[in-house]
Amino acid sequence: MTIVGGEVMSFVKASECQAFRNEVREFLADELSHDLRAAGRETVGTHSAIDACRRWHHKLYKKGWIAPAWPVEHGGTGWTPEQRVVFERECAEQDAPILFAGGVRSIGPLLIEMGTEEQRRKYLPAILSGADLWCQGFSETGAGSDLAAVQTKADRHGADYVLTGSKIWTTGAHLSNRMFCLVRTRKSDRPQNGISFLLLDMDTPGVSVEPIIMLNGEHEFNQVRFEEARVPLENLVGSEHEGWSVAKVLMRHARISNTTGGQLHRALNAVRRTLTGSHMTPEPGLARKIQMLMIELEAFDVLEIRCRRSVGGNCSDRQARATASFLKTVATELNQKIAEVGMQIGGPYAISDHSGCEQSSEEAAIGGLATSKYLGLRAASIYSGTNEIHRNMLAHHIEGKNLLVAQM
Repeated sequence: MTIVGGEVMSFVKASECQAFRNEVREFLADELSHDLRAAGRETVGTHSAIDACRRWHHKLYKKGWIAPAWPVEHGGTGWTPEQRVVFERECAEQDAPILFAGGVRSIGPLLIEMGTEEQRRKYLPAILSGADLWCQGFSETGAGSDLAAVQTKADRHGADYVLTGSKIWTTGAHLSNRMFCLVRTRKSDRPQNGISFLLLDMDTPGVSVEPIIMLNGEHEFNQVRFEEARVPLENLVGSEHEGWSVAKVLMRHARISNTTGGQLHRALNAVRRTLTGSHMTPEPGLARKIQMLMIELEAFDVLEIRCRRSVGGNCSDRQARATASFLKTVATELNQKIAEVGMQIGGPYAISDHSGCEQSSEEAAIGGLATSKYLGLRAASIYSGTNEIHRNMLAHHIEGKNLLVAQM
C-alpha cells in the first residue's frame, strides 16, 4: 500500500498517483466557479441543483472526463480504479456539484453491455453530452424491494407496447426527458418471468408526473403514471419477457456507484464545516465518533478500490452482484452515520428550517443544512433495494444457494 496526500491507495505508484492528482487539481481550480462549489456544498439529496449539474456535466464532457467507468471506445476515460477514487476524492474536497447522472452511471453501461447497436448509436452520445437525462421506473406501490411484483402492463399493439400503470419514488422524473423501466408483458407462475425492460420518452402522450415531497421539504421523488402510453417495440432492451436478467445487470452497475467514497468524504467535510460553524469544542463522546468515522472512511477507500478492481476483472456475474450489494450496504450506512453526527453537532440549531436559513444566523444555517442532509439520507438504505434485502442476498451468496425471491 502507498499513502499519498493522506489517502490510502493500493496497487499504484506514488509518483503516478500524484501526477494524476495534480492534473485533476489543476482542472478543478480552473473550472469550478464559486457558485458551482456553493451548489456542491448545499446538496442535500442524491444530486445538486439541476442547473449546476448541467453546467458541471458540460465541463466534464468537454474535458473527456464524464464517464470514468465506461470503456474508452465508447467515450470512457480509461482510468484505473485508483484514478477514479482520486478523481472523486478531489471533487469532494473542492465541493464540485454531484451530478444527476443515472444515464452515465447505469443505463449507459447497460446499453454498452446489452443494448443493440442502434440503441447505442441513438442514446450513448446524448448521455455523454448531457442532452438526455434519465430516470428509473422500477418501484411501484406493491413492488419495492420485491421488484418482481411489478404490475405496470405493456401490451403489444402493432409496432408498439401500450403501457398502463404507475411507478413511484421515481427520482428526478420531473427533470428527465427519458426513462428506463420494467413492465409486465406476460403473466407467469414465477414472478421474475414475463417482465420486460423498456426505454421511453417522458413526453410520450399518456405519461404524467406527480411530485412527492421528501421529509426535508425537497422535491426529488415522483409518481409517474402511464395511461395507454405507446412505446415502440425497438425500445425493448434484451429479449421480451426476460427483463429481469437485464435489470439485474443494470442494478449491478448502479449499486457499485450508488454511494462512492467521494460522496462519503463530502459528507465528512460537511460535518467538519458544521463543527467549525458551531464554534464549539465537541464533548469527548462526540469527538470519538468523529475519529471513528475518519477511520471507517479510510477503510472504505481501500474497500472501494478492491471492489471496483474485482468487478472490473474476471469475476462471475454472481460475484459482481454480491460485491455491488456489499459496497452499497456499507456505503449507505456509513453515509447515514456521518449525517447523524453532523446533526448532533448542530445541537439546538439543528431544528432550524434549512429552506428559510438565508435570513438566519450562521449557526442556524449550518444546523438546518445538517438536519436537511440527515433527513435526505434516510432513504439511502432503502433505494436500490433495502439493505436488509442485500444482507439476505449476501448470506445466500456466502452459503452458495440460489435466492428464489426478488434478487434486486
